[in-house]
Amino acid sequence: MSEVAAIIQARMGSTRLPGKILIDIMGKPLLQHVIDRVSQSKGTNKLILATTDNPSDTVLAEFAKKKSIDFFIGDEEDVLDRFYQAAKQFNIETVVRITPDDPFKDPEVIDNAIEIFLNGKGKFDYVTNTLPPTYPIGLDVEVFSFYALEKAWKEAKKTSEREHVTPYIWNHPKIFRIKNFGLEKDLSYLRWTMDDEKDLHFTQEVYQRLYPKKRIFLMDDILKLLNQYPSLIKINERKEKYEGYLKSLEKDRIEVKKSTWYKGGDLNE
Repeated sequence: MSEVAAIIQARMGSTRLPGKILIDIMGKPLLQHVIDRVSQSKGTNKLILATTDNPSDTVLAEFAKKKSIDFFIGDEEDVLDRFYQAAKQFNIETVVRITPDDPFKDPEVIDNAIEIFLNGKGKFDYVTNTLPPTYPIGLDVEVFSFYALEKAWKEAKKTSEREHVTPYIWNHPKIFRIKNFGLEKDLSYLRWTMDDEKDLHFTQEVYQRLYPKKRIFLMDDILKLLNQYPSLIKINERKEKYEGYLKSLEKDRIEVKKSTWYKGGDLNE
């Protein structure tokens, strides 16, 4: 069996909710919940914590050591390089990208993506459920080959392409073979990630109701809960999606405008 690794990118820095990945949720840090949930995936055979060389992230390396989790320490801002170097060090053939601030990662959704990727037998370079998104925000999953990761690592130049690992891949569908899967009903208006205090409140409310009875509750369990208590959706409801990536796009614009060759026009040209 080829090496399929879930790589969790993790750092303590957060402008809106500092140290959020170690915030206590029902007696466990958020990061541990994410690890527990991803570990239930049947399609992965390795889990790697990819943290940074920032001194504030030393606690995450110590966390990994204590839990006997493989880890890699790399560049804080160039997350694409961090992923590439981690995958290279551990000889990973297939990468599953996991973000650590998603308290409801669903192992069944992860396995669905892995199954599509592997059953394609080399037909796809990149499989995701975000192009376009139909799953709740926070159940995002990306599976891609080391080949695609290495090519992106070599060729990606923009800030948005380095800070978020995969934009170079999905922005070049003529280079990479991309497969998206989705739900019949669009649920992407639901916010199941944790960026600020409102998200934390929502997360705590859901965990308090579901976690005591079922440690690894799934998407359908949360949907049933929200159907029963629709007011929970209002806690962290908002229009903005993927705010971190939008910030990186703004950095792209600033960098281009500072360059000597920029004459205006579409930065995506």
